Amino acid sequence: MNKDLTVGKPETVLWRFCLPLFGSILFQQLYNIADSLVAGRFIGENALAAVGNSYEITLIFIAFAFGCNMGCSVLVSQLFGARQYGKLKTAVSTAYIFSGALCAVLMLAGLFGCSPLLHLIRTPEDVFADSALYLDIYIWGLPFVFFYNIATGIFSALGDSKTPFYFLAVSSTANIAVDILFVTVFDMGVAGVAWATFLCQGISCVLAVLVVQLRLKKIQAQQKMPLFDKALLKRILVIAIPSILQQSFVSVGNILIQGIINGFGASVMAGYSAAVKLNNMVVSSFTTIGNGISNFTAQNLGANQYGRIKEGFKAGLKIVWCLCVPFCLLYVFGGKYLLLLFMEQSSAAALLTGMQFLWILSPFYFAVSAKLVADGILRGVSAMRQFMAATFIDLILRVVLAFILSGWTNSAIGIWCAWPIGWTIAMGLSIFFYRQTSKKYVAD
Repeated sequence: MNKDLTVGKPETVLWRFCLPLFGSILFQQLYNIADSLVAGRFIGENALAAVGNSYEITLIFIAFAFGCNMGCSVLVSQLFGARQYGKLKTAVSTAYIFSGALCAVLMLAGLFGCSPLLHLIRTPEDVFADSALYLDIYIWGLPFVFFYNIATGIFSALGDSKTPFYFLAVSSTANIAVDILFVTVFDMGVAGVAWATFLCQGISCVLAVLVVQLRLKKIQAQQKMPLFDKALLKRILVIAIPSILQQSFVSVGNILIQGIINGFGASVMAGYSAAVKLNNMVVSSFTTIGNGISNFTAQNLGANQYGRIKEGFKAGLKIVWCLCVPFCLLYVFGGKYLLLLFMEQSSAAALLTGMQFLWILSPFYFAVSAKLVADGILRGVSAMRQFMAATFIDLILRVVLAFILSGWTNSAIGIWCAWPIGWTIAMGLSIFFYRQTSKKYVAD
């Protein structure tokens, strides 16, 4: 069901819109968590390390899919808010065409470039083969990743956050069952984990695209519109390119950090692999809520409802900080038991590594969540220079400090300490940029 985000009390509207998005990203993260969980418990520590090592590279491809999602979603939100339904339909088909072409290029690059990249980040020989195998299978499923992201972006742009939640709830639960089936019954090892994800994502993608097309048919346009429009593509790219660059550089930074971690051996790799999945589940949840705030902002911008944008920022902070409290408490006091879900056969060193990571990072979820809410506003009003500046400073700080502090402490703890420093400084910048930008759109 389509939802107009330009009417109703902003706080109530955002809670109703963002909570299903939060549920959706939790199920989305189950794809990755399930892969690591099954690999760690049913295959072994090296398999867990291999899946975690590969995951950092898959984030590069996800960055491009996410950028296409945001470019399409923000533009469609603005057009929906402005009631320009003909252009809206053209924007959707334009996004599909562009994303398909980009996906084909990335598949070629991935098939020929992933193995050299694994060597570049010093992947240990005992996990190299499984890492390469996982990536090869993942790359063949890239079209599902891209078109599913476009579909969910359109749902969000139309104010519908519940439909993606239903898709992900079913497919993620099925993914866990298929993971276990392929690994334990068919003894497929890491390949079974990868093929399970491929299968479940494929089904979700096809169903999501079909439902989107049915939804768009119900929206009446005054005249037939072309399938592709260069001007609309340019508007998509204004949002998509900075989002792609932001996510890509974050992924590259994570790969560089992964290279440092790999130097500490398979046990540290395994502990990090498990802990970073738990961390990414939280940060991705905040990112998705930030994306929802972008949709809210873009619809209200299109409808010239500028005062609601500032109210949306305050409401967004309440939402993410309410979520920070239970996650922080859970990871600080219960992180050991969550990590043990991944580590049936892992060493004490791997467990300690994961616990230290969660202890250091989780108290700073309040900082990163505030940054992502401010970023959501910036992206919704197309203030992409400011958005990118705050993101790149965070990334540069985390990578540089990871190198410096790991050498200074001669341990992985130095790497973990880089995250909170980067998050805190970037939060300050994002909020500063939001306040500067709000003067243009929002009267105090």
